[in-house]
Amino acid sequence: MPIPLHWHTEPLLLLLIIGVGWAYALAIGPMREKISPGTPLEKGKAAAFLLALAIAYLTVGSPLDQLGEDFLFCAHMVQHMLLVYAIPPLLLWGTPVWLADWLLRPAGVRKVWRILCNPVFAGLFFTFLYTLWHIPMLYEAALQKKWIHILEHWTMFLPALWMWWPILGPSKRIPPMAYGLRMLYIFVLMVGQLPVFAFLTLSDEVLYPTYAYAARITELSPLQDQILGGVVMKVSNMVVSITVLSISFYCWWQAEERMGEAEKG
Repeated sequence: MPIPLHWHTEPLLLLLIIGVGWAYALAIGPMREKISPGTPLEKGKAAAFLLALAIAYLTVGSPLDQLGEDFLFCAHMVQHMLLVYAIPPLLLWGTPVWLADWLLRPAGVRKVWRILCNPVFAGLFFTFLYTLWHIPMLYEAALQKKWIHILEHWTMFLPALWMWWPILGPSKRIPPMAYGLRMLYIFVLMVGQLPVFAFLTLSDEVLYPTYAYAARITELSPLQDQILGGVVMKVSNMVVSITVLSISFYCWWQAEERMGEAEKG
């Protein structure tokens, strides 16, 4: 059976991605001098933000979406990993500090955002929703009804964005946590995914009927596909977590070195 190559061109999807890109370009271009006079254009951050938008379209608009929805659990898991571990950190990294501070100027916005990005709330809320969506009844509902599938993706992406803020928050108004706390936070989040990983990989039966009865477009059996999806989830989680832990430790060490040199000087 040939692999489907359907690309989504729904107006709402394209308008959302293009609209966000246009608003970002407007902010860092013509409006930059009004928002933050004298601030130079940070090309690396702009590239990261636009890369996030490109990955977002490839995640939900490319044939990967159809593969994950109709044929392969592991393809659907790749989608989830991109929504959680690629797009949010790139969006945050690509947002200049001056722009984030400007967006958080209203006291009401700042108050709500501080609650949503509180590490305890954000970490628990993300872990709870991510786990909840892997319950077979809810997962199957998302595969069968498009609006539930869209809801599933949004309720993974937005909590992931809030979850990432204490690590990569680009604002001085609501800054990220201290490096030591970041490391503890990342470790707890990594442990929080273990139950879902065990649920997927240790089961001796296929948990989601859609994939059990789907046409086989690879040599993988439905159970092998499910196990591979669990492995994709855990390996992605560990690679990202260990990378962020290592960078946080290095930055912490560098900060302590600079502090020590300043005290000596």
